[in-house]
Amino acid sequence: MTELDADQQRLVELMIGYQNGNMADFNDLYSTLQAPLTRYLWTFVRNASAVEDLLQTTFLQLHRARRTYIPPRPVKPWMYAIARHVALMHLRSHRRRREVTADETLPDIPIPPAAEKLGDRKMVRRLLLELPRPAQEVLVLHHMLGLSFVEIGHVMGISSGAAKVRAHRALKTIRARIGEPGA
Repeated sequence: MTELDADQQRLVELMIGYQNGNMADFNDLYSTLQAPLTRYLWTFVRNASAVEDLLQTTFLQLHRARRTYIPPRPVKPWMYAIARHVALMHLRSHRRRREVTADETLPDIPIPPAAEKLGDRKMVRRLLLELPRPAQEVLVLHHMLGLSFVEIGHVMGISSGAAKVRAHRALKTIRARIGEPGA
């Protein structure tokens, strides 16, 4: 069993325990998934208090939907799908009020290894933030949060091939904006 498989298995065990009413397992789930879900929610909104609200709503939805989780399916894609739904509902309800946050208040967004080779961290971060939300979302899910393209497809409701294409096009766009040859 690989380390990633062990991590996934641990999340499955925690989810089963939580389904059976073990609140310690919920606390472990929360502490394990809080940071990656926060990074993912930043692809939708760039406001610390909104992200915190969305994170809490995501875990509330997890609580409500905990009985629908079917072991041994991977927990992370299921949670990212819940978070995505919560974020999209938030965006729909706040479509007219678009909040802008100063760049210096943004958290340090990890740069995908494939993009980090393209230029300095600050420039790549800026270019990543300029991409359309679906492109940002695929890069965050794959390169930063480690989901496979099959898992990303499940989260976003697209095929794994479409997820690969979005990731490729996003990196190609970043390369083109940097002026890298062959972009």
